[in-house]
Amino acid sequence: MAWFYILYSKKIDKYYVGACTDLDRRLYEHNLGHSKFTSTGVPWGLVFKDEYPSGITGAD
Repeated sequence: MAWFYILYSKKIDKYYVGACTDLDRRLYEHNLGHSKFTSTGVPWGLVFKDEYPSGITGAD
């Protein structure tokens, strides 16, 4: 399955939209500061998630 998700950071008052196949792992990576953008907003909170059948292009 693939996930579409939206995160929110109070620290920078921004939302982050993403897609992945392992939501728990991806949220963990965002809160480790995995990318330059998400590192500025740690901690990120999950505000929305929706699951889709596998095969969505662009999901990691």
